[in-house]
Amino acid sequence: MARMTGPRLKIMRALGVELPGLSRKSIENRPNPPGQHGQQASRRRRSDFAVKLMEKQKIRFNYGVSEKQMRRLILEARKGSEPTGDKLMSLLERRLDNVVFRAGFAPTGIAARQLVNHGHVLLNGKPVNIASVRLQVGDVVTVKEKSRKIPMVVEALATPSLTVPEWLSVEAVSATAKIGHLPSIEDVPFAIDMQQVVEFYSNRV
Repeated sequence: MARMTGPRLKIMRALGVELPGLSRKSIENRPNPPGQHGQQASRRRRSDFAVKLMEKQKIRFNYGVSEKQMRRLILEARKGSEPTGDKLMSLLERRLDNVVFRAGFAPTGIAARQLVNHGHVLLNGKPVNIASVRLQVGDVVTVKEKSRKIPMVVEALATPSLTVPEWLSVEAVSATAKIGHLPSIEDVPFAIDMQQVVEFYSNRV
């Protein structure tokens, strides 16, 4: 996905949900959509298409994936017997940048992506700089020893954005996380109607 440089809080207000992977800020004090007529817009009934689009956009912005990546993930999620929506979210949660974020090594998914891209992370003891790498059960992610002194990493470890999910085991001192088992849709840290997302792509891929 192109580097996210726009107003993240405005995006969350437009979607009506806090996306921890996008920003640590809260929309609690300004829950209405942005713009002059935001309060009226929040009371207006959305079309079926608008609802499906918003649910899909929640995923894209939280995980920082492009539309092209989403389509590829949907095609992959359709394979097998597992419900498409459940498998899609498992695939997204297991992205390396998201694991770095969920382990508490970075304040947001965007910051975690930057850590990975700049070579601060090891996967199973080897350097890796591809944020979209998908992890498997037993994989170990570590922030390099020198990189643990980066102020952003220090702050994230001291005040994590989210509780570490049950499928991850984390050792904060060594900044190490291990995948214990595959995540489920219940582990997604924001409200999402996956059926709407699946229906959005039903005739598009």
